[in-house]
Amino acid sequence: MVSPDFLDKMRERNGRDYKGEDDHAGRMQHWPEAPQVLLHRMQLKLEHVLLGKQAVIRQTLTALLAGGHVLLEDIPGVGKTVLAQGIARVMGGEFRRIQFTSDMVPADVIGGMVLEGRSGELVYRPGPIMANVVLADEINRTSPRTQSALLEAMEERSVTIEGETHRLPDPFMLIATQNPLSFQGTSPLPEAQLDRFLMRLSIGYPEADAEERLLKQYAEGNRQDPARLRPVITPPEWLRMQKEAAQTHMHHALMEYMVRVAEATRRSPDIALGLSPRALRDWLRAAQAGAYLEGRGYVIPDDLLATAEPVLAHRLAVRSGMSGGEALRDGSILAAIVRETPFPREAGAGFGGRRVR
Repeated sequence: MVSPDFLDKMRERNGRDYKGEDDHAGRMQHWPEAPQVLLHRMQLKLEHVLLGKQAVIRQTLTALLAGGHVLLEDIPGVGKTVLAQGIARVMGGEFRRIQFTSDMVPADVIGGMVLEGRSGELVYRPGPIMANVVLADEINRTSPRTQSALLEAMEERSVTIEGETHRLPDPFMLIATQNPLSFQGTSPLPEAQLDRFLMRLSIGYPEADAEERLLKQYAEGNRQDPARLRPVITPPEWLRMQKEAAQTHMHHALMEYMVRVAEATRRSPDIALGLSPRALRDWLRAAQAGAYLEGRGYVIPDDLLATAEPVLAHRLAVRSGMSGGEALRDGSILAAIVRETPFPREAGAGFGGRRVR
């Protein structure tokens, strides 16, 4: 629920009465269909191959629509590859999967220079990173040197070989996975690389009814292969959606609230590493993308609350001596800060008795 004062500010700022999809669709007259219709169709197609996981599908689309990357931290066999491959198909992009192992080197990911037989010259041979959607499977199974090869790709959308920069396909999205239970022979991702992931998500086990439907599909031989999904949009249309989502209006009172949350994490006696400015930037982008998915041209407090844990929790580090892994894994420390930090009065009230000043 949002206060009338907050909505009045939105109407005054935009010079129109925001009532939802009708007005927003009017802004997007150049689209053959409203972007939210296309995004909803993408979600439905993905729900056909990843049964019963509407929430994680929506969160993943939100992160990618915000121009970010996703870390899926989960046990094997719950559908991480299915989700990544399905997203690549519905957006009409190219999909590549990289299985990380301990003996991989950076060139196995980003490519390298090879001797061209006919000309006798060194030429760049692209690696599997050159795709629209890349699944970096078990990213923590490889060495820190190979992990670091992804940093430039994730942040700059490019790779540098022998001093020459090569641009990645546009759009570019990385979905990485790691097993949170098996740590033998792994190299944990450093904080600098974790900070490059806009969201950390978990698919989890399916509900009983979804698992029964899955088994029925296999038994009857009508299980849909994600590689056979038909595209809903094209990569250039996805880029346009990303640009429009980034233009979603964020009221200054909501940005004030975000800064309050960041300051609270930096002052907390339980947290050694608080939120960085990059974390707030990603939180802003995710909230804008969430509003865009809903067909709104402005962000409301609910958009921030819905994206807080998946965007922020993995960027915090607790102080030594605390059971930090469990605390951060269930989001308890962050949830308490988000819950106890008051929204400015202009941002609205009605959030579970939250104090508003």
